[in-house]
Amino acid sequence: MSILVNKDTKLVVQGITGREGQFHTLRNKAYGTNVVAGVTPGKAGQDVEGIPVFNTVRDAVEATGANTSMIFVPPRFATDAIFESLDAGIDLTIAITEGIPAHDMMRVYTHLKRGNQTLIGPNCPGIISPGEATVGIMPTDVFTPGRVGIISRSGTLTYQISKEIGDLGIGQSSVVGIGGDPIVGSSFIDILQRFEDDPDTDLVVMVGEIGGDDEERAGVFISENMKTPVVGYIAGFQAPPGKQMGHAGAIITGSSGTAQGKKDALEAMGVEVGTNPTEVAEMVKKRIG
Repeated sequence: MSILVNKDTKLVVQGITGREGQFHTLRNKAYGTNVVAGVTPGKAGQDVEGIPVFNTVRDAVEATGANTSMIFVPPRFATDAIFESLDAGIDLTIAITEGIPAHDMMRVYTHLKRGNQTLIGPNCPGIISPGEATVGIMPTDVFTPGRVGIISRSGTLTYQISKEIGDLGIGQSSVVGIGGDPIVGSSFIDILQRFEDDPDTDLVVMVGEIGGDDEERAGVFISENMKTPVVGYIAGFQAPPGKQMGHAGAIITGSSGTAQGKKDALEAMGVEVGTNPTEVAEMVKKRIG
């Protein structure tokens, strides 16, 4: 079993005719994802290697039954693209775009809470359920089918940890990159609940980073609601206070949000935290063999 994307995914790509959109769409399709449509306003009737292009997401949904959207739209138009996807009834929207203003994401987040649709991202690498489907920009060759779920704010660390545990003969059920911006559509807790409900996920790796308190709040959720074991990793032990490191949300403010502080808090709630990806892989191996 997998979470969020699988053989039933019918993908529409917003921004399919752009260079990045086309490149990653075709990579997703080559992996086995069912890409049913693309959307670029004004280009209806065209196609991208056999994938039909529509003017609107609603037109694509009506014609193809698309249930998932991937967004490769420039930041100034990306918020409208997210709203268009939600308004068309898409169940799962994955926004790859980075640089969306936090104020715009506040409007999106408020809208999401009124319904039951799911947004992953923005500024995320997407999702892969190895052997079934991928939606996003992940390098698919580092993933193998298995029973470990991974949820991460970092793309590159996701790939490294997946490769490390794969080298130990351990595969993944699903891997979800939630994005590194201060405001994202789905939190650690949202995805942890999905893994907890998945009978084919035996353990979860949660990859966090400095800044904010999402990891600490996830620790409380894990201690109170999860039977599935969780192993953690926090990036940024060497990050200086007040300096943004990589993601917009990765910044230490005052005495809060440090890697050591997050590690201490998580371990106090029963979540073992590794100090590097290799150590995390060894923890996973020890837990599930």
